[in-house]
Amino acid sequence: MSDARGKAGVSRIDAKFAALRAEGRGALGIFVSAGDPDFETGLAILKGLPGAGADMIEFGMPFTDPMADGPAIQESSQRALKAGMTLTGVLEMVRAFRAGDQDTPMILMGYYNPIYSYGVDRFIEDALASGVDGLIVVDLPPEEDRELCLPALARGLGFVRLATPTTDDVRLPAVLKNTAGFVYYVSIMGITGTAEVPTDLVTKAVERLKRHTDLPVCVGFGITTPEQAAGIARCADGAIVGTAVVKTIKASLDHEGRATEATVSDTLGFVRGLADGVRGARRPAPHA
Repeated sequence: MSDARGKAGVSRIDAKFAALRAEGRGALGIFVSAGDPDFETGLAILKGLPGAGADMIEFGMPFTDPMADGPAIQESSQRALKAGMTLTGVLEMVRAFRAGDQDTPMILMGYYNPIYSYGVDRFIEDALASGVDGLIVVDLPPEEDRELCLPALARGLGFVRLATPTTDDVRLPAVLKNTAGFVYYVSIMGITGTAEVPTDLVTKAVERLKRHTDLPVCVGFGITTPEQAAGIARCADGAIVGTAVVKTIKASLDHEGRATEATVSDTLGFVRGLADGVRGARRPAPHA
């Protein structure tokens, strides 16, 4: 049994969504960049996320050219890199997190270049040993599955794929073919954190995706408030919030971009508000 597996041989991701279905609610996924604004503060935030209500964590692998991310997440990545974060450091943080939490799904999110430089086989082995459950690599399309996706899946490391408003029914089977864990639906076009999520359109999109896959569908990009998170949690299997979280981190820093006494508490307080919204959102009962 690989280290990406939880109790009874069921992956942490699968186990989490099964538990949430039993509760009748959607998941709250939280994105933070590893090591933002520094290793110690970032680790304190990471360790505090489950207690603040995060059901799963997307852990950003800082990269110098995060082309799919908006300004706020780009800045969070730059802060982490400036503080000395590396891919080795990311995995070290996951190991430290796993020392106190064996249940919360942890998905690494980022770009292929750092993984390629690290070495694909070595990365997969080290990610599993650290306690990583899945990967989101935004610049590897299905046509490049042999690069990372298939080797990862063969070892029991989930590969989560993005679907967008322009992913039509012709393209969708290729996107879903080797997807594992859940499908990440990008609710708006463009880069992260630059527009509000259109809940009515998302509802229709989730319904369409559900006709093509039995995997949970989580929605991200554009969710900034507890009310928006609740709205998404009613129509999808999960709401993922990133930009608003890293903006909260930034707002707590001093004029030189360093952590203050408020950084951890402000960030976790914001996540608690999102979690309250999601937990208060009742989902329609599934059809018999």
